[in-house]
This record gives sequence, structure tokens and C-alpha cells, in this order.
Amino acid sequence: MKMTFRWYGPKDPVTIDKIRQIPVIDSIVSAVYDVPVGELWSDASILGIKNAAESVGLTFEVVESVPVHEDIKLGLKTRDKYIANYTTNLERLAAHGVKCVCYNFMPVFDWLRSELKSGLADGSNALAYDEETVLKMNPAESELSLPGWDESYTRDQLKGLLKQYENVDEEKLFDNLRYFLEAVIPVAERVGIDMAIHPDDPPWGIFGLPRIITDKEHLKRFLNLYPARNNGVTFCTGSFGASADNDLLEMIGVAEGRIHFAHLRNIKIDAYRRFHETGHPSKEGSLDMLAIVRALLKSGFDGYVRPDHGRMIWGETGRPGYGLYDRALGAMYLYGLFEAEGAVSK
Repeated sequence: MKMTFRWYGPKDPVTIDKIRQIPVIDSIVSAVYDVPVGELWSDASILGIKNAAESVGLTFEVVESVPVHEDIKLGLKTRDKYIANYTTNLERLAAHGVKCVCYNFMPVFDWLRSELKSGLADGSNALAYDEETVLKMNPAESELSLPGWDESYTRDQLKGLLKQYENVDEEKLFDNLRYFLEAVIPVAERVGIDMAIHPDDPPWGIFGLPRIITDKEHLKRFLNLYPARNNGVTFCTGSFGASADNDLLEMIGVAEGRIHFAHLRNIKIDAYRRFHETGHPSKEGSLDMLAIVRALLKSGFDGYVRPDHGRMIWGETGRPGYGLYDRALGAMYLYGLFEAEGAVSK
């Protein structure tokens, strides 16, 4: 097991030298953020991340993420160009030591929350989701300003994109994902990269858009689209765990041998499709983090782990969900669970 930490590059207020001071961190998780989705990443950009990590004694082995262009998800004729760029990026990443790539196949919007600074009883604040609030939003009118969507879209572009997805249901999205996997996984296998799809967050459809990495049955179907070991999963407890219907321990068993990356965080389910994020320990939320760690180890997991979204505590401000202090606490807590189970080297 390697404990990692998300770093958003030189502009991240959580600087890499601060990450280095967290005793249990082996590696950073990062990406090239200044290149449009679907375009090629330069060797110089990749090396810049690697050199920054190594300058403070860390490694750079996990990318989160190499984004999938919307033309691929839509199944447009232009998708082959973007898939070719995607595989070239994988080859370049592998050449510089990257071993795992996290990505998602969520149409238009990435992770979505209705509130970025929901106040908690202890005086901290955290991300929260309320379906009733979300249903009142109108993305076609650009009424959103949340981390889980691409603000580079103009209003007309976003309207057009949403219009295109009117013809894409779950079946079509699965077909388009299969097409992508059949082109990408053989290349990833050849260069030694494990592909780890991230579950949809939250794990249900939003704004009329389909979402397909949501529950046990959809997870099984995904794994069967291309049954190769390196076609695997980023097991995000906060994403899958947002639905009370999901049995995370059972889902870990479904994905046995194909979980390459684990995002471990806790959430508190407040009501149907309403939740807020909490500190990482089990007592803080609805998830049994020790049971999750034990299930991962029982399944043979020996991959990359990172603490996920954290609260803003001790007066910290910054990128929502990605402050330093609470994620550092989370890393220490998670490492302790793995160490207690004999899963770390001394």
C-alpha cells in the first residue's frame, strides 16, 4: 500500500513542501492542468510534475486524471482522434514512471455538490449535497459555479452539449465506454499502466444525464466490458457510499483484484439523496472505515490510497474539499488503520 496525496500543481495553495511534511505520504497524485481536454500532454509538462515530486523526496506514480473528451462519451465520429491522443498520453506518462491513471466517464459534470461550505457542529465546514437544491438548478442557463463542471464552456456551448446528450441513455453510454476501453486498455497494458475508473459522484443521474458507475450491478457490467486485470477501478468510498443502497464491502468483493486506487473518505447520509462530508474516522459519518480497509486487504488490495475530500478546519481557506489540514489528519488516520492490519512496511 502506498499513501498518496492530491496536488494541483504549482498554483495549489497546498504546496508540495507541506505535503512532504505529512509523515506517511509516499507519492503525489497530480495531472497536467493547463492543456485542453483531449489534447496531448508534453513530456516537459509531465517531467515538471515528476521533478517537483522528487525534489522533496516523493514519487509521481498516479495521475488523476487524464480527462476523457466529451466526443468520446457521446460516441461522435471525432472520438478516434481524441482516443489516439489519449493513448499517446498514456505512453508518455508510462515513460516517466506513472503506473496508474484515474479517470471518469461522467457526462459534462464531474463531482457535484449543492454547497461548498456547509457549516458543521464543530465549527468547520465541508461539502454537502441536497437533491432538492440541485433539482432547482438550471445548468443550461449557467446557474452553476461548482467544482464539478467545466467553467470554460460558454452558455451556448453548454446548452449544445446538454442537447447532444438527449440522445445518450445508459445503454449508449455503456457502448461508448466499451469502444473507449477496447482502444485504450491494450495500450495501457502494453506500457504497464493500470486504468482505474472513478465512480460517479453522486452515484445517480443528474440533470437528465445518464451515469453508469453507480452501484454493484453497474460495477459488474463495467468490469465485464473488458475483462482484463488492468481495466480496473478507483474505489471511492465517498462516491459509492453516498447511496445507502450500496453495500461497499460487497462491492469491494465484486471488484476483487481490480481495485488499483482507493479514495477513502467518510460521509454522513442525512436523508434520501442528501449528505454532507465529514472527518475521515468512522464515528464521524455513516461509513465503517476499518471494515472497508479490512475488506480491501481481504480482496488482495495492495495499491495506491489517498485521503479524499476534507473539511476546512482551523480557519483554513482554499480549494473546496482540498485543504491541507483535514486531509493530512485523514492520511494519518488511514495509515494507522492499514498499519494496525499489518499492511505497511516498517
